[in-house]
Amino acid sequence: MLAYIIRRLIQSVAVMLTVALISFSLFQFVGDPINNMLGQEATSQDRENLRERLGLNDSIPIQFARFTGNAIQGDFGISYRMARPVSEVIMERLPATLELAAVSGLFALTLGIVLGVYTALRRDGWLSNFIMTASLVGVSLPTFVIGILLIYLFAVELQWLPSFGRGELVQITDNWSTGLLTESGRKSLILPAITLGLFQLTLIMRLVRAEMLEVLRTDYIKFARARGLSQRAIHFRHALKNTLLPVITITGLQLGSIIAFAIITETVFQWPGVGLLFITAINFVDIPMMSAYLVLIAFIFVVINLVVDLLYFVVDPRLRAEKSAAH
Repeated sequence: MLAYIIRRLIQSVAVMLTVALISFSLFQFVGDPINNMLGQEATSQDRENLRERLGLNDSIPIQFARFTGNAIQGDFGISYRMARPVSEVIMERLPATLELAAVSGLFALTLGIVLGVYTALRRDGWLSNFIMTASLVGVSLPTFVIGILLIYLFAVELQWLPSFGRGELVQITDNWSTGLLTESGRKSLILPAITLGLFQLTLIMRLVRAEMLEVLRTDYIKFARARGLSQRAIHFRHALKNTLLPVITITGLQLGSIIAFAIITETVFQWPGVGLLFITAINFVDIPMMSAYLVLIAFIFVVINLVVDLLYFVVDPRLRAEKSAAH
């Protein structure tokens, strides 16, 4: 087990370094941030002085080495647009994104498992067929289209929910605020959470349904029926438990993708998270902010993937048996 963890940690570090190098190198060719910082009236000497102060005259390997060393310490440099520490700005915006991702993930996971089990157990019913047909919407329509449709229906026509922003916030700590403790904050979260979680919900539901149908055809389920066990015990104590094993991997990766794909949802709903911050940084060629964002997203993916691998190793006894046999 220890050797497996060490090997996965080494792989995770290698992935992080690769992603950081690629993202940092690519952003060197996005544009010149000096124009946005000084404007057109600045002299060539002013531009050269600023480039020297920011370290932009150094070679890419030197800049990357400096960026990596500082990033390990939690220092991603100074934002070109805001003239503030990047880590400080991200910490202000991160609670909004994590709050949205957590609610979206819980919505997708809970409803996806429930609907997946229901459509598997009642696969010939009209309601199951309707759910499977309607789920195609979650797969076919782009996220921004779903968001616009929800805004038009619930914010414009019915006027039940707000169309943008986080609503009223409660400050928990110096860098952490939440809207879950206020009515307007909860209402503001509904539409973006549904928009962001709908695709993941559909994927989880279809995966659970397919795995459930496969497990119900196995020999040990037939043997359980022959022993006279109740349908509830067969479905939920035996079948569902084995169905959820492959779902763990997919769900973990989807939670990471929720945070990564929150960019579109945050843009549509003007949700003040790190995704919207990244879009703004692109417009202003804010290289430290863009690099820090991609490194952060990669780090979240790597951590989630590592946790999923370890959890799968613990949950599935076959993996432990294979490791023991190998030794």
